[in-house]
Amino acid sequence: MRRELFLFLVGVGLTGRGFAREAEPQPPSIVFGELYRAVELAQIYPDQKIFADAIPMSAPAAIMRDYEARKGKAGFKLGDFVRANFRLPVLKIVPYRRHPGETVGGYIDGLWPVLRRPPDEVEPYSSLLPLPAPYIVPGGRFSEIYYWDTYFTMLGLETDGQDAMARNLVRNIAFLIMRYGHMPNGNRSYYLSRSQPPFFSCMVDLLAEREGKGVYRSYLPAMRAEYDFWMQGAAGLEPGEAHRRVVELADGAILNRYWDDRDTPRDESYREDVETAKASLEPAAEVYRNLRAGAESGWDYSSRWLAGRTLGTIDTTDILPVDLNSEMFHLESDLAFAYGLVGDGADARAFAGRAAARAAAVRRLMWDQAGGDFSDYNWRERRLTHVVSAATVVPLFFHVATDAQGKSVAMAVRAHLLAPGGVLTTTNTTGQQWDAPNGWAPLQWMAVQGLARYGEARLAGTIAARWEKRVESGFRQDGVLVEKYNVAAAAGGPATGHGGEYGSQVGFGWTNGVQAALMAGYHRSW
Repeated sequence: MRRELFLFLVGVGLTGRGFAREAEPQPPSIVFGELYRAVELAQIYPDQKIFADAIPMSAPAAIMRDYEARKGKAGFKLGDFVRANFRLPVLKIVPYRRHPGETVGGYIDGLWPVLRRPPDEVEPYSSLLPLPAPYIVPGGRFSEIYYWDTYFTMLGLETDGQDAMARNLVRNIAFLIMRYGHMPNGNRSYYLSRSQPPFFSCMVDLLAEREGKGVYRSYLPAMRAEYDFWMQGAAGLEPGEAHRRVVELADGAILNRYWDDRDTPRDESYREDVETAKASLEPAAEVYRNLRAGAESGWDYSSRWLAGRTLGTIDTTDILPVDLNSEMFHLESDLAFAYGLVGDGADARAFAGRAAARAAAVRRLMWDQAGGDFSDYNWRERRLTHVVSAATVVPLFFHVATDAQGKSVAMAVRAHLLAPGGVLTTTNTTGQQWDAPNGWAPLQWMAVQGLARYGEARLAGTIAARWEKRVESGFRQDGVLVEKYNVAAAAGGPATGHGGEYGSQVGFGWTNGVQAALMAGYHRSW
């Protein structure tokens, strides 16, 4: 693996720092066990992610020996012990605010340097996975890169002439894929057990538009490694069986679901997960697994993953998501193209066949004839979930839908999802942040581009205009751009979205990227 990684890094110009790691690091919740649980359940810090990112000031084994020796003694104070043994990371809160007369475009352009981070130095015992090239963080509590955020951030970087940084983002993600066998949720040790929506092939497309087809040759090893990660275990399945992220249905169709390799509370939301499991009727390990799988979806959390209306009913692993399988279709299509470029006709044909089979399965199994839209599929119950969500536009974005389905989806969007500020995430209001009344930048982008691709330019333009105005309205109100927006509110109403496990974050990477691209009238043709 070291030789393969080294040759890949040479090929994409990324030799140097961060390469020497051998063992896959364990998350803080495993390294510190009982101590970690005690700190998070005691709520020593207002945000569970703070301790997950804290840096031990000595070897973890030594800290644990000291803890075991002192925890039962009179006068022991957990908070004092933690402060004596851990250093909190410097959270670079985005201080940038609107200058007098500044436009949204000017704010975004000025924020890129604020969100920029240099290549990481390896810091002993830190949960951060070092990156070899500069990168852009989302902002707020998120001081590391996140997988699918990166693609939508790249849209703005490309629009604003930040070509070198866009290239660095792709290189960093390729580095992580080759180093760990997949792109983690983010570059933290506690994210290694899961990924996020597989947008790496889209990033390669975006880079290739400017740099040419050679980009596909350079990143073919990383795209193939990612595919192998998502499809691990597929060859040994029987109809009705699942393994990790792969499910084989009764008719032989092989599709993907979200998963996580751990069934314990998430490090970054430890106490919240424990409380959710306590309130659930399901076994705690199943709740934790499904919460983690929901985090892999990027839609954390949404009624798409709930059997009822509360988070305790989460059943993510029972669901085959329409957007994930559209993304996998794109990865298979890119692999077919890349293998063709390098003269490997057999693999090119094989991946073209897999892409075609997956597209046919999505059109057959995930099409809701009555609703006229795409829906997720519960593979255990052999039925559609019928949750109306913005995921219905993703098969249009990746050109999986038929022309008739594309027209029908446009009608469904107009009837159910189109709101004063853009496209609703779902039609359900549950208090989760990926439900109504919230809208999110990546979903607006895929709706605009997908609908335009199917001849619905007027609807696409309406969505783009409404979203741009909602972001501008929030900018006038608060002087910043944020992670999510309330798209259901009428003009002049509250713009910032709400709900979920934490407050709305300021920055914000993918909001900046999509807003910049939409303002530039950026339309893709692939």
